Amino acid sequence: MGVIIVILIILVIISIKQINEYERGIKFRFGKFVKVLNPGWKLVFPIFESYKKVDIRTKAVDVPSQEAITKDNVSVQINAVIYYKLFDASKAILAVEDFYYAVGQLAQTTMRNVVGSVTLDDLLAERDKISSEICKIIDEATDPWGIKVENVELKDVSLPEDMKRVLAIAAEAEREKQAVVTKAKGEVEASNNLAKAAEIMSNTPGAMHLRTLSTLSDISSDKSNTILFCLPVEILEAMKGKNEKK
Repeated sequence: MGVIIVILIILVIISIKQINEYERGIKFRFGKFVKVLNPGWKLVFPIFESYKKVDIRTKAVDVPSQEAITKDNVSVQINAVIYYKLFDASKAILAVEDFYYAVGQLAQTTMRNVVGSVTLDDLLAERDKISSEICKIIDEATDPWGIKVENVELKDVSLPEDMKRVLAIAAEAEREKQAVVTKAKGEVEASNNLAKAAEIMSNTPGAMHLRTLSTLSDISSDKSNTILFCLPVEILEAMKGKNEKK
């Protein structure tokens, strides 16, 4: 009797399994799914029962760099990070053979398909929008596996060297274009201001003389300057007329 009790105690001890807070256990009896084991100590009797622990914490998976061709036939290298977690541990074990591998492969395929549906300009300018689209597609595809995709982030988009040179030339041309436009706008504004100033000075008696005196005052502040004072033609003609009368 004592031997039987000892055997039973040993059997119970070896049947105790610990499920941590961040884990869930999938229990099988005679190969059939029984239930999901929550955190704590659980009894799983050997021989006719078994279990498999699953980590339900959010996982960050680095999707390897993939070569993809955009809608405008540009070859690019892209890689991303996908964040997901299990919302149904039993489905993750029963519905798919290896959900880690399956999610990674699905992410690679989806990335190539989505990138192939957009142009290079859209890929570079709207990375957040494209990441959201990839996340939505993967999330819908993994729902039957009990997986919730929380986020997908495109880490890097690498272009061929010849394409980088083309983009650099285009960017330089755009900067030169903007500089020319800005300079032209400045010249137009300056011309308008000069025209207004000339009109005001021509309609205001003595304005030209005051402006001349102001300019001479500014120049004379530096003693190293040599000032050449030019008389208006009208004064010279008036002086010439007086000399002829004499």
